[in-house]
Amino acid sequence: MTGRAARSASSLRRWAETAALALALAALPAAAPAYATGSIAAGRPQTGLKIVPLTIEAGGKRHAYKVEVARTDAQQAHGMMFRTKMAPNTGMIFPMDPPRPAGFWMENTLIPLDLLFIGADGRIRNIVSNAVPKSRASLNSAGPVAAVLELAGGEADRIGAKPGDKVSW
Repeated sequence: MTGRAARSASSLRRWAETAALALALAALPAAAPAYATGSIAAGRPQTGLKIVPLTIEAGGKRHAYKVEVARTDAQQAHGMMFRTKMAPNTGMIFPMDPPRPAGFWMENTLIPLDLLFIGADGRIRNIVSNAVPKSRASLNSAGPVAAVLELAGGEADRIGAKPGDKVSW
């Protein structure tokens, strides 16, 4: 075989190997698309979280909510990202076991939220009101917390919530 013929045979062999690999990959079952797995990269709000009743004792009254529970690391990482609205008297709770300092940011969050940092005694430690959507600013607890509650922006002020108020779920 001449040099030119050897190069052509080699190119043909590489092409055939590439084609065979492509056919083998095409025969594999397709992976679930990112949006079907609840991936943050999919740019969609997560759904299907357990919903539980929650009350906040503030301003001498009991305020009732239905909140989603973001229990797993993946659920907590996704949180309220990509939502464009919240129904009244709803929110999301992020349980933390064991209690620990917590920090959040709003990078992919499209609506303002109030973050209520809740101590192991069930009392509000501190509140961040009207967190700015799409911000990477760190929003931190004042010490270890057993949970973080996200409500619609302005809700904590509306009900008069303050540090020391009791949260039960």
